[in-house]
Amino acid sequence: MTNKSTSLSFKRFFFLLKQAIAGSEQDYTTGSIRKAVFLLAIPMIMEMMMESVFAVVDIFFVGKLGNEAVATVGLTESVLSLVYSVAIGLSMAATALVARRVGEKNLDGAAHAGIQTILFAVVVSVIIALTGVYSAESILHLMGANNKMIADNIVYTRIMFGGNIVIMLLFLINGIFRGAGDASIAMRSLWIANICNIILCPLLIYGWGPVPALGLKGAAIATTVGRGIGVMYQLYRLFIRKGLLHFYAAQLRPHKELLLQIVKIGSTGTIQFLVSSASWIFLARLMAGFHEAAMAGYQVSIRLLIFFLLPAWGMSNAAATLTGQNLGAGKPERAEQSVWTTTLYTVIFMFCVSLFFYLFGTPVVNFMNSDPQARHYAIQSLRIVSLGYVFFGIEMVMMNAFNGAGDTRTPTVVNLIAFWLFQIPLAWVLSKYYIKEPRAIFYAILISQVVAAALSYYLFKKGKWKTVKV
Repeated sequence: MTNKSTSLSFKRFFFLLKQAIAGSEQDYTTGSIRKAVFLLAIPMIMEMMMESVFAVVDIFFVGKLGNEAVATVGLTESVLSLVYSVAIGLSMAATALVARRVGEKNLDGAAHAGIQTILFAVVVSVIIALTGVYSAESILHLMGANNKMIADNIVYTRIMFGGNIVIMLLFLINGIFRGAGDASIAMRSLWIANICNIILCPLLIYGWGPVPALGLKGAAIATTVGRGIGVMYQLYRLFIRKGLLHFYAAQLRPHKELLLQIVKIGSTGTIQFLVSSASWIFLARLMAGFHEAAMAGYQVSIRLLIFFLLPAWGMSNAAATLTGQNLGAGKPERAEQSVWTTTLYTVIFMFCVSLFFYLFGTPVVNFMNSDPQARHYAIQSLRIVSLGYVFFGIEMVMMNAFNGAGDTRTPTVVNLIAFWLFQIPLAWVLSKYYIKEPRAIFYAILISQVVAAALSYYLFKKGKWKTVKV
């Protein structure tokens, strides 16, 4: 009987796994919450796992070009995180609006909201591209890069800023699919983008046959082209009209009220991530004040931390869709239960990640980088920062729940307090006056994770997010 029960459990698991990967746009306002979390989380986890693989593979190939190249990528990515903030903010607006309309059974309204968000994103990305390409040298100077680093690698920064539209649309359109309950298309688009990138990266960086070795410039081209292919797949899926949402060219006509709503939700969502991104820029600037090996080691550790963080982020994204759809259906208690279920799974995963870094951090870093000094700082960063990963897991789910409800203001306040009142002042004071070495920054990151989790939990329990109108 036990064997039969186990066999049935495995069959059900693989049936649900197949259903989650195959995907379809769904209404998650009824049925099992655990099943809903599973169907949403699995493709989101797989989506973010591929993004994690890309982050590590990218730094692996660039790492062969030397510490200067790694440092340039790190400084550029720190500033590009501002672009990611805008993209994520607009993605939050799209997910919140689309999920709420789907919950209300207003599918035309959901499609219209998605298209208007894309329209707004294109305009914003053009402005960012022009500003970034023109100001690339000043940006790198401001971040602490030396003249040789800028002269050798400025083209990387210009290409990444010039092609920011693919970053913007990749994030945003995936937000539309998630809001509609189809996380599998978001998964496929990132897999396509990153597989293309992983193939192109070594080819363009080192050259092969008639293809010249382009160095760091090749890495930028590979990333931009790979993401562009992913966006083309997204646009194809948007307009074939086979899912819940049917998109039409007429919906591209600017709609003032809807655009204002997108700006309202998206701007606070953008500020939310700008606050955290700006703190990472400040930390990168502090790290650059030590020496090149410390900066390179820090970048290796961040990529590895993100490698495991992104799958957890994918899991926590399920909370946004479930919260938005259930609030739209007038089921706030079901929305809350969905968040607690997602939190449990995320915390278990993050605990396993922390344990992994404590036990196996050294051999993983040794594989990623050959410089002994850079390795030392990377291992130190992994072991300290990952101690707070369980708290980070709690914060991630709560933040996504607020955002899915359309309450992007609360996470912004949490980020302001955790990052700007705790993390940055603490990192500066410790690194300048007390510890005076890179681990001061790692301890500041750890403490801010605990603060952010405590605040998020308290505000979620208050329940004001249940009354937000979108």
